Amino acid sequence: MKRIYLLLTTFSLLLLQACNSFFDQMPDDQLTLDLVFQSKQYSEEFLAHAYSYVRDEADRKGGVPFDPLSDDFDVPYSESPAYPLNIGNWNAASGNYNFWQDYYRGIRQATYFILHIDENRELQGMAGGPQLIKQYKAEARFLRAFFYFNLLRQYGPVILIGDEIIESDLDGNDPKMNLPRTPYDACVDYIVSELDLAATDLPLHFTAQSERDYGRATKIACMAVKSRLLLYAASPQFNGNTEYVDVVNPDGTPLFNTQYNATKWERAAKAAKDLIDLDILGLYKVAGDDGNIDPYRSYRDIFLTPWNNEVLFARKSSDLGWPYEKHTAPRPIGGWPSYSITQQLVDAYETASGKRIDEPGTDYVENGFSQADGTYTEAGTYMMYVNREPRFYVTVLYNGSYYPSRVNGDQRMEFFRTGSSGRDGARDYPHTGYIVGKNISPNSDVRNSQFISRPYVLYRYAEVLLSYVEALNESSPGHPDIATYLNAIRERAGLPGVPQSLGQSEMRERIRHERRIELAIENLRWSDTRRWKIADQTDGGEFWGMNTGAGTSLHDPAYYQRTVFERRVFRKEYYLFPIPQSEMDRNSNLVQNPGW
Repeated sequence: MKRIYLLLTTFSLLLLQACNSFFDQMPDDQLTLDLVFQSKQYSEEFLAHAYSYVRDEADRKGGVPFDPLSDDFDVPYSESPAYPLNIGNWNAASGNYNFWQDYYRGIRQATYFILHIDENRELQGMAGGPQLIKQYKAEARFLRAFFYFNLLRQYGPVILIGDEIIESDLDGNDPKMNLPRTPYDACVDYIVSELDLAATDLPLHFTAQSERDYGRATKIACMAVKSRLLLYAASPQFNGNTEYVDVVNPDGTPLFNTQYNATKWERAAKAAKDLIDLDILGLYKVAGDDGNIDPYRSYRDIFLTPWNNEVLFARKSSDLGWPYEKHTAPRPIGGWPSYSITQQLVDAYETASGKRIDEPGTDYVENGFSQADGTYTEAGTYMMYVNREPRFYVTVLYNGSYYPSRVNGDQRMEFFRTGSSGRDGARDYPHTGYIVGKNISPNSDVRNSQFISRPYVLYRYAEVLLSYVEALNESSPGHPDIATYLNAIRERAGLPGVPQSLGQSEMRERIRHERRIELAIENLRWSDTRRWKIADQTDGGEFWGMNTGAGTSLHDPAYYQRTVFERRVFRKEYYLFPIPQSEMDRNSNLVQNPGW
């Protein structure tokens, strides 16, 4: 342990070496801890490595499970870790998406930094150095809280270690190697307190930082994580869920409070409203030629305009070019079109008039082909895709639509069997008949693997508004803010507002629907269906798309048939990931999640 343990992984994870930024710096792996915390440069590099544990969520094939395991998305590769999970072929020893160890490495890295940065003589002796130490310590504290939250999101109650560094060479029977899990509510309170403490010594917003430091922790990032955390904690999965009544530590301590607590919703509403009341954030909007909001460009460009007023926290470097855009591009320009959207999500989008496709009086038409150009479609488009709301055209690439590329030219998406990105002769095709269009830069050159680098947005302001109205509807139904802020999002989307007079249950359904559409393919749907306790209804059974095994032209009706592409399995135990079996084997006091 006298060597850097070395940065806990001897810096073998050189995760961010592509860009010359704060996050790319790594110290020499032969340094001692004493030397690291005598040098400003090496201390900053130590902190930079802690940031590397902020997971890149752009990679949907093997990166994170949250979109690939949701009812909105499909990755058609059998080698993807999502595939066996979706068909129910996994257990605690499978190892798929095992983030437990990585996040605890990040926690250990951050804790070591918090405990030792005050020893840095170079920083202590320079002008402004003591203040910089306070800021750096706050950044590490934010990171530690962020990693704990991500563990909580995936596994439920975790082991809280606090400010102690547990030596790696302790005997397996040592009590410190056999710490029990901390009850869920206590985990929440600890993470909130750490975020609040970190916020006091951080710049308010990335606009208060130099551009080189964008992506580092801010007060607003702390508030955003706190808002999401408290919303999840107030939701049915963790607020009055009696199905967890028997989940207890070996000493009998319950890991979940199964009594419903209405104040959790109040707490979540306040956390979101605190962000709103800062009055420096907003929904990103682009004006059209007529001076009004252009809903298509406004929604599309949230992700293409770096560091705009909607961004709360983002990862500065990401896999948005490779592999994300590579897996959304058509084959004629060198793409591997496979990041797929399900028919379930397609059907969830409203029409341009704000009607659901199955709503009484809807103007939706499913069959046949259009006779004239529409706002976002041309004549000859299958009617299912005509006259839908603007966010649909940003998010969904369907048969006959165009891939957004200024560099490689207009590329028509052909997903029918013999089409240029169809099933015949290739393993890379969308099994659903749809490809993700959201968060694709039209300036990327896929053919020559020259992608536009941009941050990956992890938290944005629209989510805060949706969290606020959801929590407010549960804690204070009928409050005028509910319709006001929900309709602000719908206005930006070019849709009519919802009535203020809706009852609590109907407003709840509207809010959940809006959250699904507005935040689609942003790795949030997985958590939402679980915390609402509806995943057993949404994530199992038949999954639908178009008939990709048929069709020889864009207008061949054989292709446009709803077809089951996969039958997924969802069991009650899937509401939480299992604690990895390797961790269970090492720790006699570690209790497994229910059903595993």
